[in-house]
Amino acid sequence: MSQTDLLLITPPFVQLNTPYPATTSLKGFLQEHGFNVAQLDLSIACILELLSADGLKTIFDFASKNIERQSKNKKYSTNAQKILQSKDEYIRYIDAVIHFLQGKDNTFAYSIINGVLPEAERFNIQQDLEWYFGTDGIHDKAKFLATLFIEDIGDFITECVDNRFGFSRYAEQIGLNANRFQTILDELKINTPITQIMCDILDKSIKKHQPKIIGITIPFPGNLLMALKSAEFIKINYPQISVVIGGGFVNTELRQLNEASLFKWVDNVCLDDGELSLLKLLNHILKGEEKLVRTFKLEQGKVAYIDNADEKDFIHENGGTPDYEGLPLNDYISVCETTNPMHNLWTNGRWNKMTLAHGCYWHRCAFCDISLDYIKRYSSAEATVLCDRIEAIIKQTGQRGFHFTDEAAPPAVLKKLAEEIIRRKLGITWWTNIRFEKSFTFKLCELLAESGCVAVSGGLEVASNRLLEKMEKGITIEQLAKVTTAFRNSGIMIHAYLMYGFPTQTAQETIDSLEIVRQLFEQKLLQSAFWHRFAMTVHSPIGMNPSKYGVARIPAKNSFTQNGCEHIDKLGCDHEKFSKGLTKALYNFIHDNGINFNLQDWFDFKIPNTKIPPNYIAQMLKNNK
Repeated sequence: MSQTDLLLITPPFVQLNTPYPATTSLKGFLQEHGFNVAQLDLSIACILELLSADGLKTIFDFASKNIERQSKNKKYSTNAQKILQSKDEYIRYIDAVIHFLQGKDNTFAYSIINGVLPEAERFNIQQDLEWYFGTDGIHDKAKFLATLFIEDIGDFITECVDNRFGFSRYAEQIGLNANRFQTILDELKINTPITQIMCDILDKSIKKHQPKIIGITIPFPGNLLMALKSAEFIKINYPQISVVIGGGFVNTELRQLNEASLFKWVDNVCLDDGELSLLKLLNHILKGEEKLVRTFKLEQGKVAYIDNADEKDFIHENGGTPDYEGLPLNDYISVCETTNPMHNLWTNGRWNKMTLAHGCYWHRCAFCDISLDYIKRYSSAEATVLCDRIEAIIKQTGQRGFHFTDEAAPPAVLKKLAEEIIRRKLGITWWTNIRFEKSFTFKLCELLAESGCVAVSGGLEVASNRLLEKMEKGITIEQLAKVTTAFRNSGIMIHAYLMYGFPTQTAQETIDSLEIVRQLFEQKLLQSAFWHRFAMTVHSPIGMNPSKYGVARIPAKNSFTQNGCEHIDKLGCDHEKFSKGLTKALYNFIHDNGINFNLQDWFDFKIPNTKIPPNYIAQMLKNNK
């Protein structure tokens, strides 16, 4: 077998239901430039090995010895003991459950709802399933119960085998707090059945493809440790292979990289999307060309950064078509999350992922990393090119569901895309991220729905006109109400990203924001939403000029990762104390509960009375008619 030029790897753990798009995009692009590229979704491969009869036998054997060894020093939960006692049942049914969640044995649904699966703590959350699924939703009920079954297993693994484990992340807290590289090196010394499974799969893939170079994407903090564990394994066992890392985490956290110890396991670190920098690196290693672009390397024991900023990036139209070859497309797992409709959409079924444009056409939001390439450099592609890519992906994957993963899909691009989808009669289902632009009229939303759009997500952030203006969001509450009405009336589900803790945000503004969110749900203008706490980053306008936004940066102590930063907000309230109440209220609003409750009911401390009139949104809708 001839050597592969490049093996692209997604390390554990990311989504269960569909491939993370980094490797597919790079593979498609680099192959168009003449390179032989393979890819490995090490994340799903590990999960499938772990969630198998043989995998669970290994897990339970390891856990039993662990528990026996530590019984005097650590008390394991009743839940863990219950699962261990039922280990034979878990081993007996795990393969059947996974086949069911892969869509390979739908008849097993009847056995599941008849109660064959062992039940642990996760099953305590199940409510009246008919309330969720109706009387006919046998498959959906079964998927929900099967999801609880594997989540129970996940809880057991975390408690008794490897406390760093999560189904869509691994050692996330270590990645989030990677201020000292030594901490990561210490964690790399720890071996568990999960790390062993990963290394065994990686070893087989290397032997199969014989790559000259291995590229590892690190999209999230929860991928960092396993990415470096992979790199360590490669360098110990295959020192002749060149290892390069990149991805979202690298782009935001390692732009000021100065940790020479990293290069014991990694030869190069590439920044930004990877098309240009990785292409130049491959030409450098394989063809002897000298020029590198936005790449770190070790020179004479010190970290060197080669920029060559004069080299022009590829526009989106020339970025290639994502290539799914080599990925186990029929083996991904579709789970069921009932608590949040948009999260359920994300996880229920496999979505082809692609972008309509590079970067963000707005790139002004004060909290966003707009100084970085993946945001600030904007370019789109013609609708004909995009539909050519859609058709190619459908032919390759056999799936007609698409998630357009843009930071914010431009309305003009969406309009042309929808028209071309309809003209070609592609018959796809799709969803994407948007800004609540006034351009989204009812006419446009109807067109999007006709082309297959079923959902959109967008940033409402802090539902306060003062703060929306301060963060340069470019929208108002009035505009949001009008736009969401257009989407709602077109039958398109709307998910809102919500933020609390923005600089100078007062307690009054937090409660008023919650009241506006309540009214938006009351008027059925939102079907789904999620709160997140504001976090300052060094590459955002706030991070670069904090005094403009009324806050002061606390000098970072980080020596390895350098993006997130703490700050002092003398004008704002104690934001953290609102977290539990905001989350509780939103959960109930999503499920049409407590819409008419007094806002005070969601909090266990005294809050200010809202200053928003109870008919604020309703009056807007009346005026917009």
